[in-house]
Amino acid sequence: MKLSGQATVTHSIDPSLSKLLAQKFPAAQSAGSFFPLAGLTGQTGKVELDGRTLLARRQQSEYPIPGVNRRREYHILRHLGGSGLAPAVLGINREWLLLSWLPGETLASGSLSDCIAPLTGLVIRLHRQPLSGYRLDMLRLLESYWLQSRPSRRHSGWLKALKVCQRRGEPRPLRLALLHMDIHAGNIIVDRDGLHLIDWEYASDGDVALELAATIAGNGLDKQSQSDLTERYAEQQRLDVRQLNHQIRLWQPWLRLLMASWYELRWQQSGDAIFDTLAAEAWQRVVND
Repeated sequence: MKLSGQATVTHSIDPSLSKLLAQKFPAAQSAGSFFPLAGLTGQTGKVELDGRTLLARRQQSEYPIPGVNRRREYHILRHLGGSGLAPAVLGINREWLLLSWLPGETLASGSLSDCIAPLTGLVIRLHRQPLSGYRLDMLRLLESYWLQSRPSRRHSGWLKALKVCQRRGEPRPLRLALLHMDIHAGNIIVDRDGLHLIDWEYASDGDVALELAATIAGNGLDKQSQSDLTERYAEQQRLDVRQLNHQIRLWQPWLRLLMASWYELRWQQSGDAIFDTLAAEAWQRVVND
């Protein structure tokens, strides 16, 4: 698994992670090396231990992100064991989730438009898995972002959009399935066996149209790529494509608000100027909705 922006500096391993490694690999001859991986949440690291390569994902307690729960992620990944869709679970404690390292390369940024057929197949494989039992509550998630934000940043456009969602209520699911909810080129691993997904921290059960809407919005797919994706998906899943596209449109305002809320909270937590810029752009789309 190749992740862009991987740090080359070795960090000392957190004591809680060291304890988990010692429990899972008691015969290891060294404490291992930890390499933080660049990412939007900054909660993941690569571990090298006696010739093994592992992935460690931290449960952030100081700056929590709504909807992220390593315990849920752990159970969903165990639920997917043997599916070939995701990394294998190796262990968990209060602070860390330990996973196998998937070999292969991530897709190049912006390349999804060139591989709609395999992307559709990957999404369908996921949506045909049994439900996990963890239902996504989008309204509660959006409200959590509002409550976790600084009162001084809760502007009228945010409140108006949130009240619209509260008044309308969530769209009735077209079809329930296990969703990944963060499908983009950087979260897709390619190897000789095909495509696999990493970064399952937002996974839960929800409407299939929400996953497709999120994939379209998160990757900036053009109209032709959107049409190819929804038509292929509808045909193979035996859904009416017009009904599917209508359902996708119903979810789009919810996703615009979710993306803006996410960028806003990450800017407040990190102070990183890139999140401030992305939040400003996202809020403009929400206000113009």
